[in-house]
Amino acid sequence: MNLITSLFLGFVTAFVGITPPGLLNMTAAKVNLKEGKKSAFWFVLGAVIVIFVQAYLAILFAQFIEVRPDVIVLLREVGFVIFTALTIFFLLVAKTPKIKKGKIKKKSTSTRFFLGVLLSSLNFFPIPYYVFASITLASYNLFLFDFSNVFVFVTGVVLGSFLGFYLYITFFQKIQEKSDYIMRNMNTIIGSITGFISLVTLINIVRYYMG
Repeated sequence: MNLITSLFLGFVTAFVGITPPGLLNMTAAKVNLKEGKKSAFWFVLGAVIVIFVQAYLAILFAQFIEVRPDVIVLLREVGFVIFTALTIFFLLVAKTPKIKKGKIKKKSTSTRFFLGVLLSSLNFFPIPYYVFASITLASYNLFLFDFSNVFVFVTGVVLGSFLGFYLYITFFQKIQEKSDYIMRNMNTIIGSITGFISLVTLINIVRYYMG
């Protein structure tokens, strides 16, 4: 019963975390609109593999990080630098996507797979997120830090993340005929998201040092 609970909690935790618009799910939607569902799912595969590793490592170090708030702050500082750089790129450097009617442009699926791996690796937020989630669940005796429960929980994380990505891909696929505006402004949308994350991270860092 504990394993089933761990699977369910991992699934729910990941789904809640992936549902708000973010760099990964918006990029998955962008790849789907530009290159088709196959490329998008290869991107998602690369992303969820990294999410699996991040969630697993986060839970392994959860107890250590719980008593070392300075480690969490360090992760926030690294994340702030990365997302600030991404914000500058998407808002100031990246070119506006050109809308082309007709055939969907195909690219190498391996390229999209490694893009998913790269962007997911640059996203450090799952680490403190799953640290906090696992510690909170453990405090209510809903989760145990043994190998079986950790592995099953992380498996649930992968399934929940995949469902979240799938819903984004499907949603944008259904409104594809109305997606010209979205495509023209996709870089601005993603840049705004990373900018907001950077701002929230900076506020948390300042609060830590001032508190």
